[in-house]
Amino acid sequence: MARIHTLPPDLANQIAAGEVVERPASVVKELVENALDAGARRITIAVELGGKRLIRIEDDAEGMDADDARLAIERHATSKIARADDLGAIRTLGFRGEALPSIASVSHFTLRTRARGAQSGTEIKVNAGAVASVREVGAPEGTCVEVADLFYNLPARRKFLKSDTAEATQVSRLGTQLALGYPEVGFTVTSGGRTLLQCPPAPNLRERFFQLFGDRPDLVDVKKEAGGLAIEGFVAALGDQGPVRGAQNVFVNRRIVKDRTIAHAISEAYNVATIKERSPEVHLFLRIAPDRVDVNVHPTKAEVRFLEQSLVHEVLRRALGEALGQGRAPEFQFAPVQSFAPEPRPMGIPGVLAGAAVGNRWSGESGLQAPGSGLQNAGFATEHPGLPNPDARLATENSGLATQDPGLVRPMIPLGQFRDTFIIAIDDEGVAIVDQHVAHERVLFEQVMERLTTGRLESQRLLTPIVLELSPGQRDALAQHAATLERFGIDIEHFGGASLRVSAVPAVLEPRDCEVAVRALAEDLEGLDRGSRVEDALRRIAATMACHAAVKANYPLTVEKMRYILEELRRTAYSSVCPHGRPVVLRLTRREIEKNFQRI
Repeated sequence: MARIHTLPPDLANQIAAGEVVERPASVVKELVENALDAGARRITIAVELGGKRLIRIEDDAEGMDADDARLAIERHATSKIARADDLGAIRTLGFRGEALPSIASVSHFTLRTRARGAQSGTEIKVNAGAVASVREVGAPEGTCVEVADLFYNLPARRKFLKSDTAEATQVSRLGTQLALGYPEVGFTVTSGGRTLLQCPPAPNLRERFFQLFGDRPDLVDVKKEAGGLAIEGFVAALGDQGPVRGAQNVFVNRRIVKDRTIAHAISEAYNVATIKERSPEVHLFLRIAPDRVDVNVHPTKAEVRFLEQSLVHEVLRRALGEALGQGRAPEFQFAPVQSFAPEPRPMGIPGVLAGAAVGNRWSGESGLQAPGSGLQNAGFATEHPGLPNPDARLATENSGLATQDPGLVRPMIPLGQFRDTFIIAIDDEGVAIVDQHVAHERVLFEQVMERLTTGRLESQRLLTPIVLELSPGQRDALAQHAATLERFGIDIEHFGGASLRVSAVPAVLEPRDCEVAVRALAEDLEGLDRGSRVEDALRRIAATMACHAAVKANYPLTVEKMRYILEELRRTAYSSVCPHGRPVVLRLTRREIEKNFQRI
């Protein structure tokens, strides 16, 4: 008896659908790309329960007549290619004729369309790949596709979907990307009746970028044409203080892609200036002749293959390098001071990462001022009841925290400030320049993390709640981490429309810093990978709070306050960088000084 047999058509269609339809956002992507290919100028995306219950895509494109509508749900039926040669220069987003039949095979599917100039439209209903009805209906010009109960006939696939909020976030993020790639098209995204994104048609990329992200002076423009490749967009500046991992939106011929060649070129451009590992925020648009790029290499068309890979890499690297101002070395280069502490051992307390330590207060002969001598006026958190008492000897045996032994690091003696921003200090090894803000940020970060090991931060209610309007991605990011935010004493709730209300913040923050801190926090969490652990979110939030609570640049410090910062820094687990990776100390060693004075 033969063991090999042909699969039933419905089962084969469901298997094929698994390559194209991974989650609700995949459905949205395929349907919106069809609308864009059809010439839509306005597109509305609506989801319920993150797209699990319903996905509706409406457009004002050219629509279809009855015959084309019937063919559209057949596998490998398309108007975008006709022969094999067409695959060598694809100019549309879709081309395989797989999207509609694949989606219809795993849902209750309704297609309602009317061609421009036609008197009536056509409605086709499909249940799990089987056509249930075809009828003539009244409909506006364009197309509306409704996908209900996605994966209802594939429970094994449905159970792997994320929460409603997480799936809605993916749809919102995708809507933002599609809107960014097509400025001339108006986009609206709603979830459960709540508007997540609304962008009218824009005249150019810059205007659309402003609609989506607001004014972004922290980004630099990129624009270059060479070797048949045109590049434009916006990327993070080298001194960017935003998320360690920023959003990366890369388009090739207006198609959203993830490409290793492009990713490596971005990394190389930034590594010219710093060895710090980073994934910077970039919004890049590459245009290349269709016959020099292959888009038919991935089931979801998310990857491309360049005919001249090395050329694309080099042109992009140089474009970014020129935009970032690379190629000119400083007249005198300081070497960042080495970390004072060895690598921390793993923590023993769930929910908090290693390396977030506050060690014992050193009481040597440095004349260190005790808390309570006016430090609170400089924005220091040393006396705040929500933070550990820096004079108390903290037990670390049970927490597994890595702390520095003050006896292993010689104390630095402050000489004064430079421009009220940098502390100039000396020790036996040479001269040190300490950025007072990032040094204090490092100290506060570890104090906050230490406090979280025993509970939560003290919260302060705001007499006047702060009402913020954030981007859809930022609002969803805050909602997704609501439980973690509560541990930091942050109370955020939806306030209607695009607004959020903040009614409580950590007591460590000054009231004047609250709004800026929450906005920065929203940006940080939006840049956090969706699959990241709770510990990653904890550290990200702690770093943002520490940054906004730390003493600022251009702030005069007394000698006692400078001593306090240097001594507390000496006790931290990682004293060479702030939580965001910025250097804390630059050192001019004794050897360098003697060498430049020709003493050695």
